[in-house]
Formats: sequence, structure tokens, C-alpha cells
Amino acid sequence: MLMSAWSGTRPYSARFDPRGRGLFAVRVRVEGDSMLPALRPGDCLVVLRSVQVRPGDLVVARLPGDESRLIVKRVAWREGDGGWWLESDNQRAAGRRDSWDFGPLPPGLLVGRVVLRYWPPRLPGRG
Repeated sequence: MLMSAWSGTRPYSARFDPRGRGLFAVRVRVEGDSMLPALRPGDCLVVLRSVQVRPGDLVVARLPGDESRLIVKRVAWREGDGGWWLESDNQRAAGRRDSWDFGPLPPGLLVGRVVLRYWPPRLPGRG
């Protein structure tokens, strides 16, 4: 794993593996508590780009207003033709940012859908 190669630290963001640019799949690392209990700080995820998303999916997106930062959120619904409504699983997390703060996410800011949490391993029954 190339954790040390990932750049930037932000409390509610996900980080790109810089070597994944332009690829169909990228790796991200979760920071912050906004997606507890589904995702924890330090979880490493595989994200597929350019795939269809549906309500209930976990996605990575660029934060509106600060597009250099990435967020991982759950898709709640599609806002007509305007974009996606994204929500944090843990609405009480300090510093969480989602569609309640910035409105529907424009489709161009959606990076991709989370398809796998590969690290750290978790034992059955231990969360």
C-alpha cells in the first residue's frame, strides 16, 4: 500500500492515489467520521469511474466550492436533471459536508462509485 504517497489531509475527505489518474478505477482513503458506521477513518476503497450510480450507493465526489477536495457520501436521490443529493451516514460528525450544505451535486463533480473496501481487514462479527 502506498499510504505515504497519498497527498493532502482533510477531515471529511477522501484522497486519490496520484498514480490512478486517468484510470477506470482509483483508490481512496477515508478520513473523518461522517460515514460511520459504514466507513471508518483509514478505510481504503476502490472507486470505479464512469459507472452508473443509484440511490443507496456510496460515491466519491469533488466538494463543490473546493473541487481539489474529495468527499465520500451516500447517494440519497437524483434531483431531476440537476444532479445527485448526497448525504453523510453520520449527520452529527464534526465538519461533515454534504448536500444539506451545498445542495444537489452537479453530475460533473461525481468521481465514481465505491465498489470495494479492501483495507483494513475486518473479522466477521467485529464490525
